[in-house]
Amino acid sequence: MTELFENLEPKKKERILNAALEEFAENGYKRASTNKIVRQAGIGKGMLFYYFQNKQELYHYLLQYAMDIIMEEYFQRIDLSETDFVERLKQAAQVKMQCFSRHPHIFNFMGTFLLASEEQLPENLQTRFETLQREGNARIYDNIDRTLFRDDIDVEKAYHLIQWAIEGYQNHLKNKLKGEKMTSIDMSYYWDEFYEYLDVLKKTFYE
Repeated sequence: MTELFENLEPKKKERILNAALEEFAENGYKRASTNKIVRQAGIGKGMLFYYFQNKQELYHYLLQYAMDIIMEEYFQRIDLSETDFVERLKQAAQVKMQCFSRHPHIFNFMGTFLLASEEQLPENLQTRFETLQREGNARIYDNIDRTLFRDDIDVEKAYHLIQWAIEGYQNHLKNKLKGEKMTSIDMSYYWDEFYEYLDVLKKTFYE
C-alpha cells in the first residue's frame, strides 16, 4: 500500500512523515506509539494502516526515506574536489545545516536508529544502510591532501579530533537554537564564529 502513500497529497504526506519521524526519534521503534503519530498528523488510525500494513512497515519506509534524503541532499552535495580536510568539513557542515533546517526530524530519527539498533532490518535496507555508511566515509576522507598536516602528528587521529570538534560545535548550535525558526535567524554570526574555530584547528594540526 506504500504506493498509495507515495501518491498522497504532498502536504498531508509531509504531515504524516514528520509526525512518524518525530515519534520514532523520541521513543525508538519499540516504544513508539502509532496513536500519537495519528493524533499529531491529524488523521484516523485506520488511514495510517491503509497506507502501511503495520508499524514495522512504516518504520522501514521511514528509514528508506531518511537515507534517500541524506544521500541526495547531504552527501551528494559535498565537494570532493576540495582536498583540504578542514575546508572539506567546513563546506560539509554548511550543507548538513542546510539539510537539517529543511528536514530536522530526519537527522533526529537517524540518530535514534544508530544509537538503538533495536530493529532487525530486511536485507535490502541493511545493504542500503551499509552503502550509505561507505558513501559518508568516502565523502569525508577520500582525496584528502595529507601533506597539509604536521609531520609530528598521527594524521588519522587528527582526522577524528577535527571531526569531533566540528560535530561538537554543530550540536552546541542545535541546542542553542532549538525551538527557533531557522528562517528568522541571522546565521552570519554563527558561521563567522565557526570559521574562527576552524582557523584554530588549522593552526593546531597543519604545517
